[in-house]
Amino acid sequence: MKQRVITAVVALALFIPVIIYGGIAIQLTAAALAVVGVYELFKMKGLQLVSFEGILAALGAVALVLPRDVWFFFLPEKADTYILFYVLMMVLLTAAVFSKNTYTFDEAAFPVLVSLYVGMGFKSFLLARGTTADLTILMYGLLVVWSTDIGAYMIGRQIGKRKLAPAISPNKTLEGSLGGVVCAVVVAAIFFTFYPAQKYFGYELWVMLLFTVIFSMVGQMGDLVESAFKRHYGVKDSGTILPGHGGILDRFDSMLFVFPVMHLLGIF
Repeated sequence: MKQRVITAVVALALFIPVIIYGGIAIQLTAAALAVVGVYELFKMKGLQLVSFEGILAALGAVALVLPRDVWFFFLPEKADTYILFYVLMMVLLTAAVFSKNTYTFDEAAFPVLVSLYVGMGFKSFLLARGTTADLTILMYGLLVVWSTDIGAYMIGRQIGKRKLAPAISPNKTLEGSLGGVVCAVVVAAIFFTFYPAQKYFGYELWVMLLFTVIFSMVGQMGDLVESAFKRHYGVKDSGTILPGHGGILDRFDSMLFVFPVMHLLGIF
């Protein structure tokens, strides 16, 4: 626990200034985190990032994350980074031809899905930051994720009895899950009391509290999905970059699900 706390304090001390500053700093941070996420998933599967499919998967994730106007200004006006991502995946699929079909379509599907999962997740995170005026959106999303995690952990330890998904994550309980949702709603209500954020991001307060329930549940599902990956590949943590916490995906798994859904529902 001491190691976890120290790591969390150091990480937040580095992360929060980047969030506040925004701009190129957070863009590069999001892209770097995406590359690490690709690396961690490749490592789980026993693949090398420094390989044909690994480099293309990392480039694909970066193409999705970084803003077109800042980093890909050389593209024709009508072309966007989604097309660039697709072209990179087309190059990946040519491996089936040049390897005389020893590299199959099924094998190519893994790096493509990894790029989409990590790339779109961190792109949504970056879009939530937006301009300085949009900082409250990002903070709202982070608070929902963090309060859900803390609430689920604390309440689950105290009164948790019924297992939520024993085959995937034996320690998670239904009581803890519900406690995480309640905690997220309470924190969101307090947040909106002090930061109404232009009438609750364009919605009524009750709608935002309902959305908070959805985001909390989606975040927990993202956590369970990451646990399923680790269970499937037989690893305890996605990585070791954060002592006491595991890897980048261990810390961002919920956010990779929450921010795209926030974007889908028009929060940003």
